[in-house]
Amino acid sequence: MGTLPYRRLSAFYLIYFAALGLFSPYWGAYLETRGLAHWQIALVMSMWFGTRALAPMPWAWLSERYGRNEAWLRIGAVGTLLSFALFLLPLNFAALLVVMAVFAALYNAIMPQFEAMTLAHLGARRSLYGRIRVWGSVGFALTVTSAGVVLEQLGYAVLPWVLLPLFAALAVAAWVNPDPAGLRDSPRVPFAQVKARLADGSVKRLLLVALLMQLAHGPYYVYFAIYLDQQGFGASWVGAYWAVGLALEIAIFVIMPQILARFDPRWLLACCLLSSAARWAVVAWLPEQVPLMLIAAASHALTFGVFHATTMQILSSHFPGRLAGHGQGLLYGISSGLGGVAGAIVAGAAWRYIGPAGAFVCAAVVSLLAVALCPWIHTQPEAESA
Repeated sequence: MGTLPYRRLSAFYLIYFAALGLFSPYWGAYLETRGLAHWQIALVMSMWFGTRALAPMPWAWLSERYGRNEAWLRIGAVGTLLSFALFLLPLNFAALLVVMAVFAALYNAIMPQFEAMTLAHLGARRSLYGRIRVWGSVGFALTVTSAGVVLEQLGYAVLPWVLLPLFAALAVAAWVNPDPAGLRDSPRVPFAQVKARLADGSVKRLLLVALLMQLAHGPYYVYFAIYLDQQGFGASWVGAYWAVGLALEIAIFVIMPQILARFDPRWLLACCLLSSAARWAVVAWLPEQVPLMLIAAASHALTFGVFHATTMQILSSHFPGRLAGHGQGLLYGISSGLGGVAGAIVAGAAWRYIGPAGAFVCAAVVSLLAVALCPWIHTQPEAESA
């Protein structure tokens, strides 16, 4: 097993999620400065969420079928840079939709592919994944907590100019991250083998659990700031709760190897989902209790950090080697993609018909329902796990 290129892998996560920390919270406001109506902004942003569901799997298939993963990672990163640069042009609404669709498809497709590359480098050392992935959380935390002040001073119109150097750096980071030699020289995987892995009951249950966890986060990602404002808490409280969650997420990623070595992954998933249920119950019923809300924010270390690292650990046992790209494409497409879209839609419906607190209660119930699936998830294909 070769030497782990820790710095190169970590740099890609750092840059990718630093860009995401700038893009995700603020892009809608930037589009408003371009004169788009609210319905137009919603349609443009739907390209972002829709491509998260649709882009990863076809991209994984293309990279597996027509070339090395490293080549397609570089194509995707350079394409992300070039397509994003088009936002600097005075595009009309139709052109903005097309550019957004291309940019979002490429940007959303390359991370699952890079996750597969990271796991291929780790091999049997995949419990160390958290110590590499933590740099993504560091990058996201740095930009999401500092960008508000910068953009407040300079205005949202500068956002593309701030993001463009990050996407250039991402292309460089992709270029210096080759496939591990063992993966490069291994034979390609027939698609029938991918279908066989997907037919495994454990894989189906794991993907369903990941989708349900994303669904449960819908009210948080869409309405948390609005909800706090209704309770009399301003934007600074939103930032404070985010900061607490991100700080502990970073800390938990660092110690994930010890956690994974000590505890059964199935019970870690169940613990994360129970924590998720408790978190949303506190937000629903006790939003005015700041100490409890801080504890709920701290549980982000479980509901995202531990959950994500554990999911990656289990999934990589079912999709090893050249199968990893397909596994990551499935995970991102189903959880972040379908789960993200469904979470936003369900949260919106719940918010309208049963009220803000009811939306978070629904999130807690979804988390509890997912717990029942955890004991039936195995860390290797069922045929091998007797």
